[in-house]
Amino acid sequence: MASTFILSPAATATATATATATAASVTHQSLHLSSKLPFRNILFGPNSNNSRLTTSTRLQVSSPTNKPLATAANPKEETIFFDGGAHYGDLIANLLLGFTLLWLPLTLAAVSRAFYLRYRFTNLRVTVISGLTGQDRSDFSYKVIKDVQVVPRFVGEWGDIVITLKDGTKVDLRSVPKFREIAKYCLAMAEKPVILKEKGPKGF
Repeated sequence: MASTFILSPAATATATATATATAASVTHQSLHLSSKLPFRNILFGPNSNNSRLTTSTRLQVSSPTNKPLATAANPKEETIFFDGGAHYGDLIANLLLGFTLLWLPLTLAAVSRAFYLRYRFTNLRVTVISGLTGQDRSDFSYKVIKDVQVVPRFVGEWGDIVITLKDGTKVDLRSVPKFREIAKYCLAMAEKPVILKEKGPKGF
């Protein structure tokens, strides 16, 4: 029959304390031995006092230069040279002559020009706006202009400007105020000789 040893509480406490002391001694010896291993000097160097691996970061700062920063070129600003409708004298003259049935169609055309037609000349383009709400619009650059002619009306107070484009298209601008100045401006912007080709006065 096997015998069973029953330890007293005092003996059990003594055995537990002995085991804990032994484990602590083994752990201390393991740490002491690991500190003497050669790979420690490889990682940290022989004179390193820090047991943790540290990393260094290098910041590269470019030296300042005297070159100014390149900025995007601003587009050429558009400026208006003339913006307006047909000359008011064209409307008045045609209204006075509109009492005759023969002149009535021309009077209606003058009324239409006065209220629904607008010319705009800028340093970039020529714009013709027409229609009840201005929905009809035509634009063309000065680079496509081939020739410019003027036709004085009445006694030269207003006149027509006939612009011929390089593709053969003719743009007829009727009853334009300051038509001579505007025609010269168009020739100058188109880099053409500023020599007006003027025809004789033709009625209203």
